[in-house]
Amino acid sequence: MTQLHELSASELLAGYRSRQISPVDALLDVLSHVARWEPHLQATYLLRPEAALAQARQSEARWLRGAPCGPLDGVPVTLKDNIATQGDPTPLGTAALPLVPAAADAPPAARLREAGAVLLAKTTMPDYGMLSSGLSSFHALARNPWDLSKGPGGSSAGAGAAAAAGYGPLHVGTDIGGSLRLPASWCGIFTLKPSLGRIPIDPPYTGRAAGPMTRGVEDAALMMQVLSQPDARDSMSLPAQPIDWLQLAPGVQRLRGLRLGLLLDAGCGLATDPEVRAAVQAAAQRLADAGAIVEPMEPFLTRAMLDGMDHFWRMRSHMDMRTLTVEQRAKVLPYIRAWADSAATLNAAQVYEASQQFHATRVATVRACAGYDYVLSPVAPITAFAAELPSPTDDPLRPLEHIAFTVPFNMSEQPAASVNCGYSASGLPIGLQIAGQRFDDLGVLQLAHAFEQLRGAQRPWPAPPAP
Repeated sequence: MTQLHELSASELLAGYRSRQISPVDALLDVLSHVARWEPHLQATYLLRPEAALAQARQSEARWLRGAPCGPLDGVPVTLKDNIATQGDPTPLGTAALPLVPAAADAPPAARLREAGAVLLAKTTMPDYGMLSSGLSSFHALARNPWDLSKGPGGSSAGAGAAAAAGYGPLHVGTDIGGSLRLPASWCGIFTLKPSLGRIPIDPPYTGRAAGPMTRGVEDAALMMQVLSQPDARDSMSLPAQPIDWLQLAPGVQRLRGLRLGLLLDAGCGLATDPEVRAAVQAAAQRLADAGAIVEPMEPFLTRAMLDGMDHFWRMRSHMDMRTLTVEQRAKVLPYIRAWADSAATLNAAQVYEASQQFHATRVATVRACAGYDYVLSPVAPITAFAAELPSPTDDPLRPLEHIAFTVPFNMSEQPAASVNCGYSASGLPIGLQIAGQRFDDLGVLQLAHAFEQLRGAQRPWPAPPAP
């Protein structure tokens, strides 16, 4: 028998509408499930059952009156630590920062509250969001529900783990180099890193995007109709557009004649694991068998581009840490300190040259994708790595070797999704990245939805360890 915490947002809303499910009963089941998982996963921050129950009771009353306040009324949702919620501190995953209550909801939080979603909890992240792991000086170590010895990825670490484990159907993370897609890939869930500005965020930054993290495409589409509403606080926010986010049809029929690029070599960084390569190739073949035209692509990201972005971000973090007291700085994760400190030897000319690599990456990515409707690739060259490691290389001087497939689409501002396409021999999920032309977020969702229909049955979601 399906439990309430296993239901999608669409299924919950249908149950609320027919009065066969209560928002209170749904939340209580989710909370019970979280209680079984959380000692093992450590995915949440500010988990407040009573506050969530109060929201659920209000939602229940609205549904009983036949007057839901928005399209997500009563559906449990989590938000990443770095998405501000009014009255709550936003530690950014680090013990170094003072815990100052946020003055207002950030745009994603504001839109979800307006839509009636029940804020279950915030989710964990590594220090400053600068790791693809769940290692943090503030939060407990987050783990992957598929294999507790592995990390969930990052920096949306807790969100990825929570979505895979069934902490309700809806979760929101952020991404500046792969922080949505990497945990989605390693936790077997779906995410969309939208076009820059599609989902307003505060503060905005080059390449930074918020996005939905769900078990399937349909729930992500539900979230997009809420999250994509404009917000003046984001100077990069796109104007309102009448996009029918739930128009996921015609599904597989849409594949006929689509030109898809297949990128199996990122050009630099870690080599693609044979199991990952095989899973992505098999996914591409399924799409080709359904009528798409799949063509191999040459790599376009260079070592100079990847290192340049790394060096610039090192200097940015180095300057940020110069504002900390000695006591505060000592609390930062040692790996992050070592990485940031390495920028101290960079001169002005080197930092300038590093800064130019963001635009170089943008130009190369747009040029490489220009001849295709969509581009297929691995999300990450490897499957999930040991939970205790800050990065796959465990080397602060080689921190970005695993993001060569993802970071180009942050710089080019193109939408890119991760959808599960297979499993390793040890049972770890493998993500297929689908990138589209700038602003074609709906098209990426539609292609991902078509692939969901083609990929066949998935393995059961992981269950909490027996007591």
